[in-house]
Amino acid sequence: MKTAIERWPELRTKAWEETYATLHMWTQIVGKIRLAQTPLINHWWNVTFYVTARGLTTSPMPYKNLNFQIDFDFIDHRLLIICDDGRSESIPLEARSVADFYRIVMSTLSRLGIEIKIWSMPVEIENPIRFELDQKHASYDPEYANRLWKILTQCARVMTQFRASFIGKCSPVHFFWGGFDMAVTRFSGRTAPPREDAMNREAYSHEVISHGFWPGMHASGAIAPSVPSPVFYAYAAPEPQGFSEAPIRPKQASYNPVFKEFFLPYDDVRQSKDPDAMLMEFMQSTYEAGATLAKWNRSELER
Repeated sequence: MKTAIERWPELRTKAWEETYATLHMWTQIVGKIRLAQTPLINHWWNVTFYVTARGLTTSPMPYKNLNFQIDFDFIDHRLLIICDDGRSESIPLEARSVADFYRIVMSTLSRLGIEIKIWSMPVEIENPIRFELDQKHASYDPEYANRLWKILTQCARVMTQFRASFIGKCSPVHFFWGGFDMAVTRFSGRTAPPREDAMNREAYSHEVISHGFWPGMHASGAIAPSVPSPVFYAYAAPEPQGFSEAPIRPKQASYNPVFKEFFLPYDDVRQSKDPDAMLMEFMQSTYEAGATLAKWNRSELER
């Protein structure tokens, strides 16, 4: 049986940061393919990835009379394009530039008869470089890609247990390739004040309390230096008065005023005697604080 440290591996080295910066762009390429091929589902749930027993998947996407899916396999380190007519293609996941990855993925789809155009500008990062021009990000350490996947499988397991106690509207446990985070989001059922930009207006059309895992700052400089290492997060949107001062558990958690979120360092969780219990305590206490302060109808939303 694996120990807690083996199931929740370390994720803080230069090799990881460089792999992270490249893998973030690779997932955005595949994610934008999913965005192009699926109808909008509330809060952008149509664009996310899901954890599998080997990595991450888009799940099936339609193309004319065909269904296909794209999977990141972080065990054998392959990108798999699988069609429902029995055809498939495999692209090795190895050190190569974002530009090369983009070219190979799009040409492989074309060889399968799948012609898709995407906006090739990355999102949710500073100083983006178009995929076809990005020679800067070209790292892939299979050990750290595999570690990321192992962490995501553990997050998905605990977050699914947390999700099960809520009977109101709740998102799947899913991976957002824009922010490169895994999240699960609960809804009060009430609408929220509209946001100015279209993306956030759709994402936060209703009151939410969201929890997730985020690897933190990466080598591209996209993430503010106030979060240099992986964290679990929790936030309420809109944030009710008093939320930032709420007594949250465990003691290692704290409120970040820049992001307006509670953060619990991943390393504190992975090194604890019971990582599952610590993460569950963090999610439950932040949910209870947010739902109580925002006056959610908890008796109708919880088991």
